[in-house]
Amino acid sequence: MEAKKYPVDLASPASFKIVAEEQHSNITEPAYDHVQFLSACLAQKDNELLQLRLQLQNIDNHLGWKILKKLDPSFKTCFPPLSIQSKMLAGTFSLLKNSWNFITSRKSQLGNVELHSNYEKWILLNEPNNAELLQQRQHQFLYQPKISIVTPTWNTPTHCLKEMIDSVRAQTYGNWELCIADGNSSSQQTKKILTDYARSDNRIRLAFLDKNLGIAGNSNAALHLASGDFITLLDHDDTLAPFALHEVVTRLQQPETKIDILYSDEDFINANGKKRFSPTFKPSFGWDTLRSHNYICHLLVFRNEIINKTGGFRKGFDGSQDYDLVLRACELAREIVHIPKILYHWRVHPASTAGNPNAKNYAHDAGRRALQEHLDRCNLSGQASNGLATGLYQAIYHPTEWPLISIIIPSKDQANTLRTCLDSILAENYPNLEILILENGSTDTETFQLYEKLKQDPRFNIINWTKPFSYAAINNYGAKLATGELLLFLNNDIESLKKENLFRLAEHAIRPETGAVGAALFYPDNTIQHAGVVLGMTGIAGHTLRHTPKGKLGYGFRMATIRNLSCVTGACLMIKRKTFDEVNGFDENLAIAFNDIDLCLKVRESGYSVVWTPHAEYTHFESKTRGPEDTPEKISRFQREINYFKSKWNKQLMAGDEFYSPNLNPESETPSIRTTKN
Repeated sequence: MEAKKYPVDLASPASFKIVAEEQHSNITEPAYDHVQFLSACLAQKDNELLQLRLQLQNIDNHLGWKILKKLDPSFKTCFPPLSIQSKMLAGTFSLLKNSWNFITSRKSQLGNVELHSNYEKWILLNEPNNAELLQQRQHQFLYQPKISIVTPTWNTPTHCLKEMIDSVRAQTYGNWELCIADGNSSSQQTKKILTDYARSDNRIRLAFLDKNLGIAGNSNAALHLASGDFITLLDHDDTLAPFALHEVVTRLQQPETKIDILYSDEDFINANGKKRFSPTFKPSFGWDTLRSHNYICHLLVFRNEIINKTGGFRKGFDGSQDYDLVLRACELAREIVHIPKILYHWRVHPASTAGNPNAKNYAHDAGRRALQEHLDRCNLSGQASNGLATGLYQAIYHPTEWPLISIIIPSKDQANTLRTCLDSILAENYPNLEILILENGSTDTETFQLYEKLKQDPRFNIINWTKPFSYAAINNYGAKLATGELLLFLNNDIESLKKENLFRLAEHAIRPETGAVGAALFYPDNTIQHAGVVLGMTGIAGHTLRHTPKGKLGYGFRMATIRNLSCVTGACLMIKRKTFDEVNGFDENLAIAFNDIDLCLKVRESGYSVVWTPHAEYTHFESKTRGPEDTPEKISRFQREINYFKSKWNKQLMAGDEFYSPNLNPESETPSIRTTKN
């Protein structure tokens, strides 16, 4: 056992300075991200409702129930309306009816997410069994770094505290230490449990503080105990998968590895720790995604040198202290690795401070301030703003000047469709704009009358394209004639829904690290058409979350956060002219199919990021003017282009999309658990 008692005024080494602070009445335990907490609660209720629905179906299918329904006309005779029997029966019917109505309404609120029913099957297929866990215990790594697990405690419920410690002691990788700093718990039972565990296992290092220093202070005291090569964070009532550290160390075996931060997938456990649910399968690391919310939160492992450089947790960010630390650590990291396995179990219970409205406000505000300081440190001229839901954020960038945007629109007839598109764009009042209409074989008089009116506006340039339609070739031709610093490739059946759309696209496109930028496109029925393209989905590429109703957050907040992706659709795609030329534009071997996917992959291969933003919204009437797609000639050409694309990007297709978890079903555009072994 190693136990230390810190007086309140003790100053630890400079890198982990513990600052005594006034105890906040609402900081009694590590705060949960309340958005994820509420999502987890809903998921748990959804699971309970699923069981209720199965029970109702069993009742409905039962022979006795069917007979009762057949006898319904006789009920009034057998059970007079005012009799006790009648009231009891009516109550039963009412309960069943209300339960069914609640189930169906709850289902409609969830939107397109089908994750929970197959989770047990996924666990059986993808997590190690007892024999495999035994093999892990016997395995000897060449590199065996010590991992320090850092946990602050304060009046932790007895069963939660024991389960947390037991989950660490059950690790199949043994070179760890559990560093616990207790913030002067008033519960003597908490202190006794901690003392007993520390006496029984010398890998448990323990410090009792004279005062609760809040989450940041208590965590820094625990950090002060750490002597490991890597640091991982564990809340006092959560648990680790028994193979968690083994998976981490496996990733660190590469010679001269530059990995400084690792993070895993996670799920939730209920209050008694008996039920796992609501798995969060995460994408690879992306700065734009992280600036929208702390999606990499658990399990999170840092190289010790990184934590030393950050100085640990900071006073004043309680509630979002993890987010603040993550942003500062990621700024320093050489390589950040995602482990697509569930290694962390996050406990949900009614006493969590996430259920406290006051906690929501202070935590969200602390997160926004952490993001603002990050933008300032990185010399990114931007503002940290509230996102589309509490707990989500939006980084709004402010370039020194708004560059000229060249909007390139291929068009054929459909004058009213084109007019709607152009009117919506001009209504945005973007200050620096030119619009190139690539006329491709129109015959309607109304179309040419529209062109004559457009020619009176110096921002318009009507360009004739007399060759057969090729999306790649016609847009390449338009790009050669464009003079803008930014190019926006836009279908003519797009309608802008927000006056700031061009600003929201341009603020990302002009950043040096950004290659291509895509927007949120909706069908006319207000369901999503484009919230990002996933490589390999439904064959070659698919639109995730398609047909999700507008206003839904989407799985993992995908509908509500700016995200890094592999690909976005060419129906509305902005890119710097310099980058477009660098990657040689659209591949004209892909005249009608996957030319936009090919462009995005070339952009990423050149070291640039692809960004999707929900803050630019358009209606897409989708290929309204293209004409028939099922002619024998087009089908044959389409197949040739598929074969060409597969040959060109076979390695990437085989590897899968790093921004879409391998644990999600690639055959479905609606996020659902993959029920085959990865």
